[in-house]
Amino acid sequence: MIEHKSDISNKADVKIFVDAFYDKVRKDSTIGPVFAAVIQGDSWGLHLERMYSFWHSVLFGQPDYRGNPFSKHRNLPIEARHFNRWIDLFTSTIDEHFSGDRADDAKRRAVTMGKMFESKLAYLRQNTGYNNIM
Repeated sequence: MIEHKSDISNKADVKIFVDAFYDKVRKDSTIGPVFAAVIQGDSWGLHLERMYSFWHSVLFGQPDYRGNPFSKHRNLPIEARHFNRWIDLFTSTIDEHFSGDRADDAKRRAVTMGKMFESKLAYLRQNTGYNNIM
């Protein structure tokens, strides 16, 4: 029997994919240690709440999220392989739970954000003398 997956339709759905995604992230050998170094213990709950608001804002145009996501990543020891893994985990999580136009939009936006962050970090590192510990 083929399971029919619904599209992402509200903040409750956002919570489903954010929770499932970050569960994978925390266990992942490539990006898990990066997250573990900056998000510890009870801080995960706050991070997840921010991510619910962020993705709800991104996908539904709601003014839930306020902040500068790039600034949180600027000083992390991350490079292309980390962004690629983040995108892989994100898209597979969406595909496991949802199907439809908004699910496709979430995946497109994640790819765009990942590539933009990767590009901005590379530019900063090459042009401002900014060196990160890898």
